Amino acid sequence: MDKTTAAVHGPGLMGGLTGLAKNIFGLVVSRVELAALELSEVRNHVLELLVVFSLAVLCAMFALAYGTATIVALAWESMGWKILLLMFAVFIAVTIGLAVKAKAMLKEGKLAFPETMNELKNDRDMLL
Repeated sequence: MDKTTAAVHGPGLMGGLTGLAKNIFGLVVSRVELAALELSEVRNHVLELLVVFSLAVLCAMFALAYGTATIVALAWESMGWKILLLMFAVFIAVTIGLAVKAKAMLKEGKLAFPETMNELKNDRDMLL
């Protein structure tokens, strides 16, 4: 068998494996680049969420302090110590509401990698 016959039949087993390895490597590099791009977007969303949350907490603390002091001062003569218990119940209810809101914000999917996961699933389905 000479070189012209080998060229007609294709590159052979080693050539095919080399081509397959190059394609798989290109696929892996493509997926890593996509994951890196989405990771930078997620990082930006996390930083934005932290800044908004921090400012909200700071403003809420000042509002709660001044509002609570005002309510207690105005209601102390008629309610006495009961106003403190009422304020406690209100703050617990608000805290539960804020925790539920924060959980809902996290479930929106802004901290996930939807495109990367979709592409990896497509790759798995195609290879299997």
